[in-house]
Formats: sequence, structure tokens, C-alpha cells
Amino acid sequence: MELNVTSEDKTAVNKAKTMVPGDDKDGMVINDVEEIDMAADWSPDSWSSKPIKQDVVYENEDGLKDAVAKLSKLPPLVTPKEILKLKEHLKDVALGKAFLLQGGDCAELFDYCNPKNIEAKIKLILQMSLVLIWGANRPVVRIARIAGQFAKPRSSATEVVNGVEMPSFRGDNVNGFAATLESRKPDPSRLVAAYFHSAATLNYIRASLSSGLADLHSPLDWGLGHVITPSIKEKYERIVTRVKDAIRFMHTVGIDTDRGVETVEIFTSHEGLALEYEQALTRMLPPPKDPKTLFYESILTPPLTLSDPSPRASERGFYDTSAHFLWIGDRTRQLDGAHVEFFRGIQNPIGIKIGPTMKPDELVDLLNIVNPNKEIGKVTLISRYGAAKIASLLPAHIAAVQASGHVPVWQADPMHGNTKSTSSGVKTRHFEDILSELRQALEIHRAAGSFLGGVHLELTGEAVTECCGGAGGLTEQDLGERYETFCDPRLNEKQALELAFLVAGFYRDIEESQEVNSI
Repeated sequence: MELNVTSEDKTAVNKAKTMVPGDDKDGMVINDVEEIDMAADWSPDSWSSKPIKQDVVYENEDGLKDAVAKLSKLPPLVTPKEILKLKEHLKDVALGKAFLLQGGDCAELFDYCNPKNIEAKIKLILQMSLVLIWGANRPVVRIARIAGQFAKPRSSATEVVNGVEMPSFRGDNVNGFAATLESRKPDPSRLVAAYFHSAATLNYIRASLSSGLADLHSPLDWGLGHVITPSIKEKYERIVTRVKDAIRFMHTVGIDTDRGVETVEIFTSHEGLALEYEQALTRMLPPPKDPKTLFYESILTPPLTLSDPSPRASERGFYDTSAHFLWIGDRTRQLDGAHVEFFRGIQNPIGIKIGPTMKPDELVDLLNIVNPNKEIGKVTLISRYGAAKIASLLPAHIAAVQASGHVPVWQADPMHGNTKSTSSGVKTRHFEDILSELRQALEIHRAAGSFLGGVHLELTGEAVTECCGGAGGLTEQDLGERYETFCDPRLNEKQALELAFLVAGFYRDIEESQEVNSI
């Protein structure tokens, strides 16, 4: 059963509420009354009655209605089975049994939907995950900022370019980057274009993974020629040797004949900023069934009732099928706001960006709203303070969450709080600041009896020059060589892999010190 509930068809819910399990009216078969009850105080468009930040004003209101109507009829981009599988993985992360690696572009462009760009990102995330598996000695959950990360919040709705005031660039799903009044006008047809670019990207990722893109038999580029300091290069070479030895061992003993070594799971994510788009792709869907037991369940399972105590009841409801994982930005997390209202009703695992302005009690209130049942791993808290502020802010947030009884995934975003401008006005980030925030986050969590479960990075598989530092010695003077971002600066492929080496080293050092202390 699939029932779409949109602002254009609210009668579907009202009609469904009058039905009993097994009824069939106008082609709608209702097998689960509890699913319909979930819509009693929430619906995919209930956000529209709340105050909203970062909203887009469309002059073409009819065009917006047409775009939302079209999106509402298009197939889901992801499935409940995939979403719930990620939820289970994130529960393991929250309990310290796995590690979360999330990364990708600050903001995707439609032009990034090409084989070379997609493959470069996926291969980089795979390579980083191998290093982290070796270092953290845990499975790694991979989530890419891809196939939907088009929209970006802006500090101002307008900007002045060449003396002309015009709307700010809000992302390819809203308006064009070209600095003209016509290009910058919000265009609702871009929401539909975003769907098809996301679908094409997802299709290529799935096809590539099933065809062996992530097969460990395939060679990976472990070149370290960019590393200037001999001692650092030697350290990285030792790690690469150990990772390659582990892969070679698996091949020798025949473990790599298992299908699990030929492919990997990579989930998709984006900031849930454009709520018209998210609403249109939010569907009421049943929980996935095991095909092996489906026949027997149809014979043996009685009709569901309102008092059904099934443990799967929490899985029934609305899924945002635009991505597996979505997050609320630091600028749109108001307790009474539209974005929090939307996020509290979806079954997807969600993230919340927490920055310097977040108060500890406000954080707990927010968790209570979006996760009232305190489901373990349902929420990922993505801390983004900056290297200079994290020590004074993170401990209080950890303490408040621990006292509340919530068990989220704690993830460090060392990018956003460390953005700076050069003397010439170019936005950049320094590798040393990024590394410092990560190291401090790890130490603070350990001291608090908590677990830093993952990292959230803005990166690209291309050889761009947007962030300073790293073993390659990139300076501010080098930024002009290949500065390509349309939004915030990203780690290039060498810097990202180097960061994975260093994080892996942190965890190895911790493990070795614990072994020494236990002797």
C-alpha cells in the first residue's frame, strides 16, 4: 500500500480515517489504521502554518504549484527499506559499534551530474572509509552529500554585484549563479530539474556500485607524492601498507569471494531546506517486508487494529523519499519553526547542526520535539563550533544530552566553524584548524564518557585549491590555481585522505593506550 498525502489531496487522509483495515475505496487499500492516525496532528504540509526561515519567494505561484504537483506524482528516489537499514546502522554508531563518515560538496551544481565527478567522490569516500575501518577498528557507515545537496542557506536574501542589487544565489534548485537579474530570479521549474538530476546521480551510483566500482580487487590511488615532509610521508606509507596487506590477506584466504567485498552501501543526504520539495517527496509507505515471509504473513497475520502492539509500529508512517538522511541547518532549527515541524514527522534518520548559539536546554527541547520516543540513533547531532570555541561549548551540550536520556549519534563538522577570508577576500579554511577541532572533539567526548561517532566534511574528489594547509603545503597564494567552489571551500582529494589518515591515527593511539593500561 502506498498513500500519498499532499496539500492538493487532503481528502485522501479524511477518507482513509473512516475506513477499517482491509477496506478498499477508490483504489486505496488500507491495511494499517495506525499509519493514518499518525497524520492526526502532523502532515507533510503542516510546516506551512509555522514561521519559516530561509524561505524562497516565488513570483510565479502557479509555476510553484505545478512543480509541487508534478513532484508529488514522481517515483520515490529512495525506499523505506534503505532508510530503515541506515537507521539500524546509525543505532550502532550511537552505541559506539560503528563509525560514520559523511562528506561531499558544500552545494552541488547540476553540472556535477556527470560520471567523472560522481566516481571521484564515491572512490574518495570509499578510500577514506578503508583507512577509518583500519584506524577505528569498527565498521564505517558511508553517507554522501550527493544527489540532492543543491540548496544553501544564505546570510542575506540579496547581494550587490557590480553595483547592482540582486537576489543571492540560493543553489541550482532555486536560481542561477550567473550574476544577472533574470538568472537570479527564483524559478520553481528548477525543483523538478533537481529531482531528475538527483535521480540520474543515484542511478549512476547504484549502477556503478553493482558493476564493481567499490570492488576491493580494483586498484586505488594511494599516491603520496604530494606529501612534502619525509616523516609524515613515511607515517602515511606505513598506514597504506597495512591497509593493502589487510586486503591482500583477505584475497589470499578467500574471504574476498564474499559479495560484501565487491560492493558497499553508500547512502545519500542533503540539508532539508526547500520544504516544498521535501513535502512533495514525502509519502505514506508501509514498512518493508521480507519476501520470504510475506506469503506466510498474509495467511497467518490477522488484520491490524488501533491497539496493535507490533514492534514494527514505529516504522509505519511518512518517509521523505528525497534522500536517506536529511539534516536541519543551524539557521533553521527554531523550536516553533517550519523546518522543525516538518522534520518531527518523518521516519528518516535526521541530523541537527549545533553551533555556538545553541543553548544546552534548547538542544534538549529540540531533541524532545523531533525524537519524543528517544529512539537510539534516530538523531545525529552535528557539532560545528570552530577550533577556538569547541572547548567552551561542547562539554555543556554533551552533559545536557546525557542527562536527558537521549542517545544520539555525535558527529563533528570541523568545516563550518573554521571558515575565514584571506586579505584579498577569498573564503578558505585552514587544514590545521579542521584537524584541531576534530582532535578536541575526540578528547572532549572521551573525557565526558561519550563517543564521537563520526565526521561530517565538505570535500571533493577533484584536485581543487580551496583549503589551505595539509601535507601538500597549500598556501593562500595557491588558492587561485583551481578555486572552483560556488559556495564554501572544500577539502581536495589529497587533503581529505590525509584527514582520514590522521583521524585513524587518533583512534589507533587510543586503542594502543587502552591495551597498555589493561596490562
